[in-house]
Amino acid sequence: MVVAVGLSLAACGTRSSGSVAPVTGAAPAPAGQVVHREPSDVKIYETDITDRKYHALGDISVTVSKNTIFDDDPTPAKVNEALQQHAAKIGADAVILVRYGTVGIGFTSWGILDGKGRAIAFDK
Repeated sequence: MVVAVGLSLAACGTRSSGSVAPVTGAAPAPAGQVVHREPSDVKIYETDITDRKYHALGDISVTVSKNTIFDDDPTPAKVNEALQQHAAKIGADAVILVRYGTVGIGFTSWGILDGKGRAIAFDK
């Protein structure tokens, strides 16, 4: 019985949630023109990009949570993965100006870490 409970708790892992808010003044992409990308193709930058022209698609906010006390703590790498997943859905090439919160304990989790950034698409 103890082994079964331990295994079920160990299998939980972390989860993430997030949202994308349109950037003020940004025009929405015309229907059918959003290019869906693989999350691994979306680059993460903590700074702005000054050597290429781009346009903003939206501001992304994510929260990575630790489900059980036995799971690994949320890390910036896990926040980056969540940012990449949300950015890929809207066709972003990169997420810039990425910022991380501090690890804390949530009401329904053993640890949370927030992250924010701006999804962009490079001009062709």
